[in-house]
Amino acid sequence: MIISPSPNPKILISDDQLDVVEALRLLLKGEGFQIDTVTSPEEILPALEKRDYDVVLMDMNYTRDTTSGQEGLDMIGNILALDMTMPVVVMTAWGSVELAVEAMRRGARDFVQKPWENERMVSILRNQVELGRAIRRGQKLEAENKLLRDDHPTRLITQSPAMHPVLQVIERVGPSDANVLITGENGTGKGLVASALHSISRRASKPLVTVNIGGLSEGVFESELFGHIKGAFTDAKSDRVGRFEMADEGTLFLDEIANISLPQQARLLRVLETGEFERVGSSKTRKVNVRFLSATNADLLAEVAAGRFRQDLLFRLNTVEIRLPALRDRKEDIPLLAAHFLKLHATRYRKQITTFDRAAMKALTGHQWSGNVRELDHAVERAVLMAQSTIITSGDLGLDQASESSNRLEEMSLEDVESFLIKKTLARFDGNVSKAAEALGLSRSALYRRLEKFGL
Repeated sequence: MIISPSPNPKILISDDQLDVVEALRLLLKGEGFQIDTVTSPEEILPALEKRDYDVVLMDMNYTRDTTSGQEGLDMIGNILALDMTMPVVVMTAWGSVELAVEAMRRGARDFVQKPWENERMVSILRNQVELGRAIRRGQKLEAENKLLRDDHPTRLITQSPAMHPVLQVIERVGPSDANVLITGENGTGKGLVASALHSISRRASKPLVTVNIGGLSEGVFESELFGHIKGAFTDAKSDRVGRFEMADEGTLFLDEIANISLPQQARLLRVLETGEFERVGSSKTRKVNVRFLSATNADLLAEVAAGRFRQDLLFRLNTVEIRLPALRDRKEDIPLLAAHFLKLHATRYRKQITTFDRAAMKALTGHQWSGNVRELDHAVERAVLMAQSTIITSGDLGLDQASESSNRLEEMSLEDVESFLIKKTLARFDGNVSKAAEALGLSRSALYRRLEKFGL
């Protein structure tokens, strides 16, 4: 049994015979289809660029006294170049096996000879609608599955009074669709707060898609966010779904938002205002329903004053702001976080380590943690690897070594020196990646690669 898809499928009919168009309109409207019509091949592509359709049903011959079907055959390729997932069903009064085979070879999904049988016509169109929708769903799911998404529930570990305002704001605005700007130093947990906001929203069953804006160069920005069509540029060997489409009905988290260039800001602002965009290489406007969360360690008001960040974009992003305190300002949480990371890494490395000794815990609570929670995580991971008993000692943590390393550069490896200089430079510029990269003589993307390499 064939079940009519829902919502009502949209069919674009192309035929220059008005009586044929009217007969199809009466038949298909009665079956629950939405119908638009054009009378020439030249009108098909503009119609597809203006509106989404489930199927194109088109005649093969338009020029008087022609029976070759060449006009229809040529149009099949043009349609699939615009949208490779679009089902095309062709029809002609001059049906032949050769023409049907050639149409299918060029990408048509099915072939109908005039005069048609109503039941067969409806059956073909319904099947093609379902097939086309399944292909599009599969394309989107395939793109989503390439993302590393955390399937575990989000849990904020804290007992510090400094975190109480953060938890209160999350509880209040999480269930809404309000855009939220999350600010704080590097490593304070901005991504975790974004996950918490998404997990208690009405969009929790939909994707949370994260984009590191700071790691995108001008050349890949539009393709990464908006997607592209096959042939849009040299390496575009197939259609690609962008992050906005992946996040449709869900949440898009834009990390390091301060590192976006002014031209990119203008493109982003349009999507925030209208929900509309075009894939690279396509003139077809697409629309998404996305909630925006963004994060930065920069002072965006200062960036606006300096002319490096658009004020109207800041207003769009900053419906509500959540400021995260540095770890040094929430020292009550250090034992809790350290215990959490200890359990995590001990399990990961299959080591029977249960706790910290008194000196190790004193070292943890007395450290300044310029890299915040992320630095604490890596310090505990290192200690788990270095520990020779079931209890972590202060020596396993290596915190004294890190603080004295500036006096012993000659004893460090090249990688250790590089990691040390990067940490010092980031601290000097209060975690501003762009300024640190400039001071180090690196591009922003090159610095991000090193930050990932060293786990900073």
